[in-house]
Amino acid sequence: MEFQDKVLQCVDCSADFIFTVRDQKFFHEKQFKNEPKRCKNCKTKRVSIINSPLQYKPRIETRATCSQCGKDTTVPFRPTQGRPVLCRDCFQGQRTAASA
Repeated sequence: MEFQDKVLQCVDCSADFIFTVRDQKFFHEKQFKNEPKRCKNCKTKRVSIINSPLQYKPRIETRATCSQCGKDTTVPFRPTQGRPVLCRDCFQGQRTAASA
């Protein structure tokens, strides 16, 4: 199979980049079906984001009053209107009662 350098366009930055004969041979040997979509800079950026440690969102703590016992508490979500909010003790009690 005869290969020649190809000019491709990056899907991220729209810059032209060259899909070299060497790269094409590698893709052919590995039996990759698709040509590369990103230039080297965008690919490097994407890989660094994917491989970076996960950035967890800070946990939302909302102050609320327990619907069952009336105790002030914090819950790890934003309560929805019309739905009961339970403190940890009431939630655990309701949970064990439901499983019995």
